[in-house]
Amino acid sequence: MTRAHTNPGGLFIAVLSWLWLAGCGSPGPGDTVGDDAAPPTAAVSGDWPMYRYDLAATGYSPLGEITVANVSTLTEAWTHSLTPVDPEARGPNSQMTPIVVDGVLYGTAADRVVALDPATGAELWRHAVDGARPSRRGVSYWPGGAGLKPRIIFTTGLHLRAVDAATGTPVEAFGAAGLVELGVPYNSVPMVAGNVVVVGANTPPGSIGGIGNARAYDARTGERLWEFSSVAQPGEPGHDTWEGDSWQDRLGANAWPFYFSMDEERGLVYLPLASPIPGDYGGDRSGDNLYGNSVVAVDAETGAYRWHFQTIRHDLWDADPPAPPALFDIGEVPALGVTTKSGYLYILNRETGEPIYGVEDIDVAPSDVPGEETADTQPVPLRPTGLSRLTYDSADLVTAEMTSAEHAAACGELVGSLGEIFNAGPFTPWVYRAPGSPLRTTLSFPGQVGGANWGGVTVDRETGYLLVTTQDMGALGFVEDAPDDHPLAYRRGTMRPGSFTVRLDDTTLPCQAPPWGRLTAVDAATGDIAWQETLGVTDSLPDGKQATGRLIRAGAITTAGGLAFVAGTDDNRLRAFETATGREVWTERLSGFGNANPMTYAVDGKQYVAVAANDTLVAYALP
Repeated sequence: MTRAHTNPGGLFIAVLSWLWLAGCGSPGPGDTVGDDAAPPTAAVSGDWPMYRYDLAATGYSPLGEITVANVSTLTEAWTHSLTPVDPEARGPNSQMTPIVVDGVLYGTAADRVVALDPATGAELWRHAVDGARPSRRGVSYWPGGAGLKPRIIFTTGLHLRAVDAATGTPVEAFGAAGLVELGVPYNSVPMVAGNVVVVGANTPPGSIGGIGNARAYDARTGERLWEFSSVAQPGEPGHDTWEGDSWQDRLGANAWPFYFSMDEERGLVYLPLASPIPGDYGGDRSGDNLYGNSVVAVDAETGAYRWHFQTIRHDLWDADPPAPPALFDIGEVPALGVTTKSGYLYILNRETGEPIYGVEDIDVAPSDVPGEETADTQPVPLRPTGLSRLTYDSADLVTAEMTSAEHAAACGELVGSLGEIFNAGPFTPWVYRAPGSPLRTTLSFPGQVGGANWGGVTVDRETGYLLVTTQDMGALGFVEDAPDDHPLAYRRGTMRPGSFTVRLDDTTLPCQAPPWGRLTAVDAATGDIAWQETLGVTDSLPDGKQATGRLIRAGAITTAGGLAFVAGTDDNRLRAFETATGREVWTERLSGFGNANPMTYAVDGKQYVAVAANDTLVAYALP
């Protein structure tokens, strides 16, 4: 366990943070309402109505039946299979976070959308999806209105669909019999705010579709409402960051996250945008390339641009902000926190996009690839500092004393195959391998899968902490001359492995010293790290050396019971941490890879915690 400085303000800051972050006027944990006090507020809802609980994407639930004192007694309450009806069909490989609204749980399985009894997991209805697969990440709920019944809205790649929330039958009035053509696919969870449905775009190289703009549709009819150009067009702010006509028909810079977030008071939707394509060579796109690698605030009703903050200029690492920001207040300052694959957490004013604790432009190494003009500097936050490994030198290579002789020997063999290893700290560019030149390889940290990934930021209203999961898996790479039939003169070379890892006993083992996975709490009141814990174990290592941390992309949730729940590590565990201290207080082995954000809900006052473990949805409760 690694600890950073904690806040000496202790109780005062915890109470103050509750007042900042609650925003709803509800009593805090342990508060009582006397006879002469204001009337008590309404009972806490047991729902988990959206992917990250609310439009602010906090991942926080006000439920508190499960506490630090009793969490160790959690037991499995029920399971529900997510496998396809056809045993020969592809499995779900689920990343789903289900939702619970008005006593019904909704989610996706491999080939269907389902409604379940949240107390038992029994199926209430199913909607079979023929000829496509529903998003493996979940669904959204529209509450209806003006005589229209509530709907479940979800994606199947190239389509946005709506079914009746009570029966699962397609809504005839939505698009063409419940189906809207998207043109460009989106594989995740739509954001529903009022009558507006926001979707992103998944446009990797070679995919179907086209420009990866975020779009919005009418929840009642399926009519398109707006589309935001993620590559700044002529006459728009940022257009001059594309040299010449390099903006034209540019792929990438797409909004691919699993969900979105919104400031309801200000009517702003926050779009996290990816890197331009190609993402590892930019000789055909000189300039900062807005709005690549940016958070952009747009008007929820019109899609009009309001502000942006670019986390990486002229990205060559595909180190985008992979999750939308989580929203909270710092005193009277409206704030948001957004993570990046490059290992940083940016805390910004969500009304203006200005950094709250400052950003420093650091000098970074230039590229030696012919024709490539890298940015001279990159913006990094002054507080908090990087949350994951950002550098590497030879002293960081794992040793047998840290893990095992077999692991150390395999990593030594990998290092020997790479030639000169180049790492110049954060934002190390890919080296150029000229024909016939000595062997050289860039080792970049935290690597192309993060840092932080799609789990994003979790807000804990009890402490005022922001929780972030990170992993440290370095990326290996280089740029080489492209073949004659390639559209550009240079391309990223193919490496096996492409990461700084070895594979032993069916386990991926990074080759730098552990920890390899962490859970970090940042105090929103100061921007400082409150605590940081190693997250995950490597079962295949000898006893006494297993607490290495593990690779993770999913995120945590927090509750009024003073707990953070997190799965997602590839050691197949669901864990609970005390949010005030970072102490791990409960661990449960899952039947499969729980590569998903957990959620929590209550039925008749009984609290459950649920997570998708590959092909099974499993729920836990107190005895």
